[in-house]
Amino acid sequence: MITLQNFLAPEPGICTEQSLYHREHGAVGFSYGSGTYVIPRGSRLSFDTYFNLFNLDSWRACQLDGLFLELCGQGEVELQITHTPTGRSPEIAQRAVVTLDADHPHLLDLSSFLSKDHSGVLTLALTAIGDQVQLHQARFATQSLPERALPSLTVSITTFKREAEVRNTVSRLDAFLETFAFGDQIRVQVVDNGQSAEIAASAKVTPFDNRNLGGAGGFARGLLEAEAAGDSHCLFMDDDASFHMENIARTYLFLALAKDPKTAVAGAMINTTNKWAIWENGAWFDGACRPLHGGVDLRKSNALMEMQHAVTDPKPETFYGGWWFFAFPIAHVRHHPFPFFVRGDDISFSLANDFAIQTLNGVVSFQDDFTEKESAQTLYLDLRNHILHHLVFDTLARSPLGTARVPLRFILRSLLRLHYSTAEAQLLAWRDVMSGPQFFDENIDMSARRAVIKEMSQDEAWQPAAHQPQEHRWRNIGRLSRAWRTRWGLLTLNGHLIPFWSKLGSRITLQIKDRGLVYHSLGAAQITYLNTARDKAYCQRHDKKRFFRIALEVLKTTWDFYRNFDSLKAAYRSGYDEMTQKSYWQKTLSPTAPDTHAKSQAAE
Repeated sequence: MITLQNFLAPEPGICTEQSLYHREHGAVGFSYGSGTYVIPRGSRLSFDTYFNLFNLDSWRACQLDGLFLELCGQGEVELQITHTPTGRSPEIAQRAVVTLDADHPHLLDLSSFLSKDHSGVLTLALTAIGDQVQLHQARFATQSLPERALPSLTVSITTFKREAEVRNTVSRLDAFLETFAFGDQIRVQVVDNGQSAEIAASAKVTPFDNRNLGGAGGFARGLLEAEAAGDSHCLFMDDDASFHMENIARTYLFLALAKDPKTAVAGAMINTTNKWAIWENGAWFDGACRPLHGGVDLRKSNALMEMQHAVTDPKPETFYGGWWFFAFPIAHVRHHPFPFFVRGDDISFSLANDFAIQTLNGVVSFQDDFTEKESAQTLYLDLRNHILHHLVFDTLARSPLGTARVPLRFILRSLLRLHYSTAEAQLLAWRDVMSGPQFFDENIDMSARRAVIKEMSQDEAWQPAAHQPQEHRWRNIGRLSRAWRTRWGLLTLNGHLIPFWSKLGSRITLQIKDRGLVYHSLGAAQITYLNTARDKAYCQRHDKKRFFRIALEVLKTTWDFYRNFDSLKAAYRSGYDEMTQKSYWQKTLSPTAPDTHAKSQAAE
């Protein structure tokens, strides 16, 4: 039997949100040490959960030789299989009383659900009939693999100055591959942009010191090495992601069984602030990054099932997968990463290459909250790629003013939140893009620009919270209803059109979760932003003079962008093609290429 999905349990250090793994009805016990569930008589344990349901529609993209559920445990139970068809209420498909024997796993044939007449999701529930029922392991499986070559997979991790985190990830991967049935087909490589991780080479792990050309340079090196090794597939992963090793197992089997050779797997993302909510389950791009199913509460069965049923929905033309976890077939790579340094390289890679991108329940990375990472630096980098994508790809083509709306929206959002330094950095990003594609080649390590932006955004740097004002003084505008406060805020540009607003506006403190939303800033003349731990903060104050100076520069830049739009677009179409070729990265990453590593470190 070939395992498709092992049943997962909460894992300290990764995620212990119980209702993402199982639901208890009664006094169910669980041991982290042994991974065993104990179900007293009359209690019920169900697995209608994100990590342990089986999505028939996802796996229909694969060639399966039957479908089976195998349970290893002991004691008398009522076993129930529930089928939730797409768009319909759940139905109990099978129900039986069985006696589990630890020495003889119980096998249930579910192959009939593989017919085209069955869509949706299968889930398992156990009710204890005996006194002390135990469940040791469970899995969904198929009988055999297709008669074709197994995929060979390179897991490529790019790291920079996260020595402890990447060592821990590599150690976990090494241990997992020792026991994984297809571990011989997988190898791990670490592209070390900081040249400081000191990863030991082994039979399964290969470290590569690399010039610090950001994530784009690191993953470009990873792809080159995977190609050189002759592997059929590559999996890009971040160094700061935490994940269950089952991610690797499910992804490998999905790729091995996929009917379409262009199949790629995009892992979902959950942020570590709220481990019960999807940040994105794949995304699409048009003017902005648009996560699919963002905010879905995975603890709620109806919301979870709705997300799973959406697997069959047509994907947007500009659908893409984030590089915290993205596995793809190397033979279908037509364009290597563009040298963005960081931010946007994963979007353009998906758009430029013809992959059939799929998502799988339970294949997810837990990442630090993107909102906390937001800064003038990251928003500078974000805006560059947002503009460039509209210049390069036919699917995103807009008029000159339609394209200009992208940077205008970015900059206005910053100005309304009193982030004047960020707005100046974003204006710089727009002008840098207008310099043409050669700017990205000439500033491939971003050391000069990072130093400039760091210097110009000192007023937005985190400081000890005790040194920053923390007030909650809402004046009349702040007490308006949401709809009226929004209208008033946008019409007056958050008080910038109102005389003496510095005295009239509210003094407020916002938590990190509200920092990125314009609404929470409307009506304020002074805003203190707190981080998640509430031990760091910075304060921004209303400044009319600075606002209008930036606004004037934005108008000038808009006019220049409009006048030069056609020539700029043509230059990027040509330059993008040139700078995403394998030969470009071979030359750029060659040991004889100019080494700006020391300069990059100095700018950090």
